[in-house]
Amino acid sequence: MNTLIAASQRPCLAVAPMMDWTDRHCRYFHRLLAPSAWLYTEMVTTGALLHGDVQRHLAYAEREHPLALQLGGSVPEDLARCCRLAEEWGYDEVNLNVGCPSDRVQRGAFGACLMHEPELVRDCLGAMRAASAVPVSIKSRIGVDELDSWAQLENFYRIVAESGVQRVIVHARKAWLKGLSPKQNREIPDLNYQRVYRLKREFPLFEVIVNGGITAAESISGHLQHVDGVMIGRAAYQMPWMLTECEQLMADSAHSAEHDQPDRDQILEQMIAYAHAQQAQGVPIRHIGRHLLGLYHGQPGGKLWRRQMSECLQDHSAAPESWRRQTIQSDCPEYA
Repeated sequence: MNTLIAASQRPCLAVAPMMDWTDRHCRYFHRLLAPSAWLYTEMVTTGALLHGDVQRHLAYAEREHPLALQLGGSVPEDLARCCRLAEEWGYDEVNLNVGCPSDRVQRGAFGACLMHEPELVRDCLGAMRAASAVPVSIKSRIGVDELDSWAQLENFYRIVAESGVQRVIVHARKAWLKGLSPKQNREIPDLNYQRVYRLKREFPLFEVIVNGGITAAESISGHLQHVDGVMIGRAAYQMPWMLTECEQLMADSAHSAEHDQPDRDQILEQMIAYAHAQQAQGVPIRHIGRHLLGLYHGQPGGKLWRRQMSECLQDHSAAPESWRRQTIQSDCPEYA
């Protein structure tokens, strides 16, 4: 069965949770580029929320909605308490990380480790759903270590489905818990989109969002013939303008009429204004500017601007106005 998304239904566009990258300043920038995309926080562990600085981990700008909090943890009661916090703070979704293969999550026995324990995942999701009215989702891999067959993935999600969870985000690679770094786990295991497509066919009530290896807006149309949405990862950070292209491709004509997409220079001006407001609250502007380095990727003068921007970020006394592009020789290969 080919699950073709109805033309009248807007598919889901999402930006992946990325450690050290998708902080609140990055998400604000991405929201300007893609007004309707779902944005996800960096993974926050239950311990950090329950025993740490809640304000630091959960604060965000209202403009970021729709916004999901991604949690790392494996104790149902702790995850439930964090869901209640997410509801208090006004998050639109809480996502359980069942895909990260880092040493940190392995030491804590969560992330991709949980693919070995589908019953525990079911219980975690069930406790999360019972704790608050905020929708709960899961982000997983297609397999882990030697658990790498369709039968094993089907069994995992058949058990997970008992929790009542509906949104399922699947990175179309398996994870190796030993022998590969987190970076290698994003690149070396083969992509298997067909397995994600089959998951949608076998579990039609799931909202299935595919993640992994999506680096061009033009490629998403093929995915949307089979699943309900796409999640963009590193490409959204390194080539952020791709988000505007995805937004335009996925929007229906009515939605497109609602949003007049600014150009890159206008986005930059909005981020300069945002940086001023944040600077007044004591935020170093380099924490904001670092997320903008890919804004002019592939554009005439893009390399020169990136160099200029990098120099500004090194100068702690530089004002946000210094981010504006200098006059360039657009026909000079050095600046292309």
